[in-house]
Amino acid sequence: MKRKRASRNNLLIFTIPLLILALIIGVYAAKENGSEKTPVKENPDITYPSDKKTLDSGNDQISSLEKLVEETFSLSKEGKVPNIPFVSGKTEWKEVNKEWGKSDRISETDKGRYEEYESHHATIGYADQTVNDIRSYDSELQNISLNEIEKTGGQPDAIRYYKDSTVDQMILVYHAASSTDLLWVLPVKTEQEPNPKVDHISLFTQIEKKPNQQGNQSISEVISKLSLEDKIGQMILAGVSGTTMDANAKQLIGQFHVGGIIFYKYNFETPAQVIQLVNQLKSGNSSSLPLLLGVDQEGGRVTRLPGGLVNFPPNKQIGQLNNPDFSYKVGTLLGKELKEFGLNLDFAPVLDINSNPNNPVIGDRSFGNNPEIVSKLGIQTMKGIQSQNVIPTIKHFPGHGDTSVDSHLELPIVNKSLKELKELELIPFERAIDQGADVVMVAHILLPELDKNNPASMSKAVMTDLLRKQLSFTGVIITDDMTMGAITEHFDIGKAAVESVKAGSDIILVGHDYNNIVKITSSLKAAVQNGEISEQRLNESIERIIQLKRKYSINDTKVGNPDIDELNHSINGLLNNYLH
Repeated sequence: MKRKRASRNNLLIFTIPLLILALIIGVYAAKENGSEKTPVKENPDITYPSDKKTLDSGNDQISSLEKLVEETFSLSKEGKVPNIPFVSGKTEWKEVNKEWGKSDRISETDKGRYEEYESHHATIGYADQTVNDIRSYDSELQNISLNEIEKTGGQPDAIRYYKDSTVDQMILVYHAASSTDLLWVLPVKTEQEPNPKVDHISLFTQIEKKPNQQGNQSISEVISKLSLEDKIGQMILAGVSGTTMDANAKQLIGQFHVGGIIFYKYNFETPAQVIQLVNQLKSGNSSSLPLLLGVDQEGGRVTRLPGGLVNFPPNKQIGQLNNPDFSYKVGTLLGKELKEFGLNLDFAPVLDINSNPNNPVIGDRSFGNNPEIVSKLGIQTMKGIQSQNVIPTIKHFPGHGDTSVDSHLELPIVNKSLKELKELELIPFERAIDQGADVVMVAHILLPELDKNNPASMSKAVMTDLLRKQLSFTGVIITDDMTMGAITEHFDIGKAAVESVKAGSDIILVGHDYNNIVKITSSLKAAVQNGEISEQRLNESIERIIQLKRKYSINDTKVGNPDIDELNHSINGLLNNYLH
């Protein structure tokens, strides 16, 4: 009996723990099954492990994109882009070829040679043999959105637009270094996608191709090597008479070394003829400084370029629409038109306020009679032109809107005090100067309250005291055409040019007649030689002119034929989007 009881006790000793273990497992299993049917209420203050993992991965992605944007901006200052070992403006083709081998595709354009490397998701552009454009289509960069770019980089220095049959893009331009821009290229934002993602980036460096452009010399060094005749030439923007480079045109650029040429409608017949003339002038320029090549391409009734370009509405209609974005895009396309024809200076936009309904000169060339609208739209047009590396000219300072006489024929008189001018006419000019205007054209109008004897284009009170000192303008002052009746009916043109330079102008515009240019040149030379104008006074203007040419990377590089169809496609697209 004792042995039986003992064996039963031994069995219980082993069995009871097993029963307890089974019971615990059963309770735990029941709890697990029950949890599916009755969710446990989670404490919102606790981050549960699975959630934490998700949040961490999201934060990691955000922070890695932010880091990539910061890295891209930072590297661009050194001429580099992420994951590409080359330096824009420095690396030579042979180094790229050694590092990456033969490219998959080569395309030649008027702007240079581009080589595609599909495995590196990159395209490398060249000016001659030097890398000047690094384009990256890296998939990580393509995760970056518009908001992330602007969050790190702030507002871009310029926004450009590009549209063809396959893409409709906006290009955010950030100045990375003196001659290098970082371009973020994205689809144009829409209501459906207000925050588009990057298509690619481009790091573009402007490389001076012409060896005699004095690229590495300081401005004072360049000026010190110019003769008196060279300096006077740089201060003249001359008209030429025909559609080809005739003997007079050769003299202007070969002997007088004029700083630039202004073209009129009679100089232009066809796109091919314009390109031939422009390229001949560039080739014939024997000065160490490149030519300014200017034209009045305002849109509306003042247009010069040939080839059946679709015209823009007059500024009056644009003013009625009152859309700054539209004005910017019009300016962009005006700049693009000039660039396609090899030109670099646009005598636009008009900032006159059309306050006099009897005005025979301005009229619908003005954005209207409201200084706020004229300022806002004029500045956007100016910035659009600048975005294409074309020089805009704000005109006609100090305001041609309240005249009833055509200055092409006679000298208009505006009887307004400085206080009255500041309350109306000067507003758009002052604001445009604050927003980075580089060239101001001064009108041939007499303002007796400021200067009883001299029109604005010959007046120290207007150009030096008002424009330079009161409005703090440090750029280039150019006169309106000195061959207009407002000057020639009242003054000797040679003496007028001398007075204009003494009063503060940097460039004398001489639109017509070779003999006028000869006379002005000899009058200015005599004035320097007899002490009426100091050579230091000329040097001040030359410094501003060289600064302007350098800022816009003006060069005498030849251009190919313009793509009229592509321009018209862009213009029609813009007009359809905003006007229809």
